[in-house]
Amino acid sequence: MKLFKSKSSRQWKDYAAALCVAVLFYVCLSHINLLFVGIGKLIYFISPILTGIAIAYIINPLANLVRKYLFCRVRKDSVRWGLSVTVTILLLIFLIVILLVALIPQLIDSVVTFIGNLNDYSKSLNKWLNSLSDSASQLKIDISGLTNLGENAMSKLVDLITSNSDSIVDTVTGIGSGVMNGVISFIISIYILLDKRRILRGFGRFNRLLFSEIHYAEAANFWGRCNEILIRFIGFDLIDGAIIGVANAVFMSIAGMPYNALISVVVGVTNLAPTFGPIVGGVIGSLILLLVNPMYVVYFLIFTVCLQTIDGYVLKPKLFGGSLGVPGLWILICITAFGRMFGVIGILLGIPLAAILDFIYHDYLLPKMEEWKERRKKKAAEQEKEQSGLVVPEDEDESEGTIRASMTGPLHSDSVKTPGGMKTPDGGKA
Repeated sequence: MKLFKSKSSRQWKDYAAALCVAVLFYVCLSHINLLFVGIGKLIYFISPILTGIAIAYIINPLANLVRKYLFCRVRKDSVRWGLSVTVTILLLIFLIVILLVALIPQLIDSVVTFIGNLNDYSKSLNKWLNSLSDSASQLKIDISGLTNLGENAMSKLVDLITSNSDSIVDTVTGIGSGVMNGVISFIISIYILLDKRRILRGFGRFNRLLFSEIHYAEAANFWGRCNEILIRFIGFDLIDGAIIGVANAVFMSIAGMPYNALISVVVGVTNLAPTFGPIVGGVIGSLILLLVNPMYVVYFLIFTVCLQTIDGYVLKPKLFGGSLGVPGLWILICITAFGRMFGVIGILLGIPLAAILDFIYHDYLLPKMEEWKERRKKKAAEQEKEQSGLVVPEDEDESEGTIRASMTGPLHSDSVKTPGGMKTPDGGKA
């Protein structure tokens, strides 16, 4: 009776837990919009912390290089790591200050000059479109629709920029707030780097308590490979973007094109995003140069196509070394899917995420499926043997044991009973 009560109470608890999970799942689905809003607000509140973790993750390989080559003779590990982080942070601050001092004045001058000369650029572009329309009319070609479209687009662009001064001020304010959050995130990343050993040790201890040794080793191997792919991609992608930006700046300086710093920074930054980034950078640079001189656009696009061809077939294979080795279809699918889900970050991380999914598919999913297939084959073979009689069932084994036991009974013992009494095998009496 007690056993029946314990079983019924245990079943009642299982049913109650399942019912609570189902109700919770239904509530989440019915209020999915509020759930996403809450997740978005949570991410907004902790965004400086997440950004700090990302900055620390990117700086960590540089600190490891400094520790390996610069402070390799320092014996105490904590002192060596602290010196490595300090030198790395100071070096990065020095490089950022140099870039800001060199680029910000040129960028501000380019933007101010561009906005101030926008009306003149609009007039020169309309004049060029009218001359193009006259030349086409002499050849009996009607391009009035194209010229009207260009004039309307330019007038709308000028009105949009001149009438939205308030939004520009709000944008500048937002940029200032973003810079402040960036400073806070940078400080958080420094503390994370300095305390990295203790954080990793505590995280590893928690995982050892949570998983078995085999699962912990598998998880450590998996995250190690993911870390290698991400670090390799981020580092070489930054180098590739810097090379493309410098090459574009050299070309524009030689060609005497205006807005060199502005367009080169745009081209270098947009080149960080795979596939679609170079297209966006080329379009933005072409639109800026179109307002100055339409012939600059032709030269710029020709150079951009040549530069991206060299980048795709020479630079990126040399930098990445084929270590990511991801098919182009995987990359396109991941960039499109993650870009729609996570925006610019999804596009930036499309290639490493494709590489991670690719090695998960080949190193984890396919071996598991092959193992399951082998198990099904063995089970099917065993069932076939049992049905064909090649494997003796357990009840037949028991019956054979009974027969053997009966055969070793009194009639087959060492002593044999005779009418004259019990005699031994050698003929003597018992």
